[in-house]
Amino acid sequence: MSVKEQVFDIIKSSPNPVTAGEVEKLSGIDRKSVDKAFAELKKDNAIVSPVRCKWEAAVK
Repeated sequence: MSVKEQVFDIIKSSPNPVTAGEVEKLSGIDRKSVDKAFAELKKDNAIVSPVRCKWEAAVK
């Protein structure tokens, strides 16, 4: 499973919007990799930001 898929799974499974730091703590993945995955997911329109700096899946 790629880092992008792991990050997206964590975002989807969270009941509330999450920050990149929270994803890093939950997954144990290095922050630079998490930030890169967030950038790719934003570009793919897979995640949206309901609140500044917090993200959730566009479709749950």
